Amino acid sequence: MSNERRLKGTIGLPQAIALYIGAVLGSGVLIVPGLAAEIAGPASLLAWGLMTLLILPLALSMGLLSSKFPNAGGVSYFVTKAFGPEAGSLVGWFFLMSVPIGAPVAALTGAGYMSAAMGWSNSMRVAMAAVMLAVGLFINVVGMKVAGQVQIAVVLAIVAVLMVVIVGAVPNIEYVNFRPFMPHGWWSVGKAASILFWCYIGWEAVSHLSEEFLDPQRAAVKGVTIAAVIVGLLYFLTAFATVGTHNYNTAGSDASLVLVISKLFGRWGALAAGLTGVFICTATIIAYTGAASRLAYALAREGEAPRWMSVMSKRFGTPIGGIAFLVLCFVVVLYVYANGTISLTTLIQIPNATFILTYLGGCAAGIRLLKGSYWGVRISWLSFLSTAAVFPFVGWAILYPLVIIVGFGVTRRLRNINSLSFKYRS
Repeated sequence: MSNERRLKGTIGLPQAIALYIGAVLGSGVLIVPGLAAEIAGPASLLAWGLMTLLILPLALSMGLLSSKFPNAGGVSYFVTKAFGPEAGSLVGWFFLMSVPIGAPVAALTGAGYMSAAMGWSNSMRVAMAAVMLAVGLFINVVGMKVAGQVQIAVVLAIVAVLMVVIVGAVPNIEYVNFRPFMPHGWWSVGKAASILFWCYIGWEAVSHLSEEFLDPQRAAVKGVTIAAVIVGLLYFLTAFATVGTHNYNTAGSDASLVLVISKLFGRWGALAAGLTGVFICTATIIAYTGAASRLAYALAREGEAPRWMSVMSKRFGTPIGGIAFLVLCFVVVLYVYANGTISLTTLIQIPNATFILTYLGGCAAGIRLLKGSYWGVRISWLSFLSTAAVFPFVGWAILYPLVIIVGFGVTRRLRNINSLSFKYRS
């Protein structure tokens, strides 16, 4: 690939750490602790503990691949190098079609926290979600250097607020809230773990930005390790505070953090929680729209997506074709949610299977591509097996990747027929 076709390097180590944390420590910390507690009760902490232990190999497998093969295609590019262009393109489309749902879910979650704090209507929630998505898209139009700088400030604020919440919740944690420990049986723990996977996706998203790392080896491996430790601790401690204070049944699991902060600081605390939700989710949106727009660009660059997705901004050198694709998708998803056709709980489950399949593809690629690294292969195997163990719990969400597979197969077949027809006429 010529230098003219590559994206410009602008992301240093601090920005990389912030992008990793922003991508992973997103809407999940706001909505999933309450959802998991509803599913498995206090036993959801077992699922959190397991996922916290597995987070480092999951993160490192993506970091090692990003350091060795920095490319805007991210996981799609890794799978292409390991298993061929058809497999790589399919995995790329799995991820690309996950973000148009995942980013609006993040926006609606953050806007929901502000709505819960301020008593706003659902229409205001949708309007605020639209603004958050617009901000994320605009920052990505301007470029990842600006996005990285914004992420550093946002992530520092997020970590500070979560630490205040965790420490402040300690006096309100009661032993009775942990009894019965497993009210819904062992299967509920597995089901909760499949939902928790939503919290730990993001490492693969930043792999799509690796082409823009100034020093891929340092930014990817060191950055992802630091981020994984911070994220794992914050997630588990936040979940512990949510269960210990039992703030997940009284007013809906999707606003449990608002309740925790409100108990500590009153109405002003609720406002702070709402603003925190908006900032956390905006950080996630910035990272994911950046990843998806660059993946769309990379797929189009290789002829695996419509050519207009490869259009670059002449002023900023950013993939505005991919960003335009996301704009269209976000409008559709927000409209479907706003008119009551689909709920947030359903939306959050739809991309679960595609995100997990993206990880499985990346881990399988790591097993093959990291053969020169003793720990790289073992980490990739551990990541692959742990991710595969979660996959059976996605339930009906498996239908979404099946639709993508059918569409992908039909499109490639039609393209091959057109190609043969063109050759025959020539």
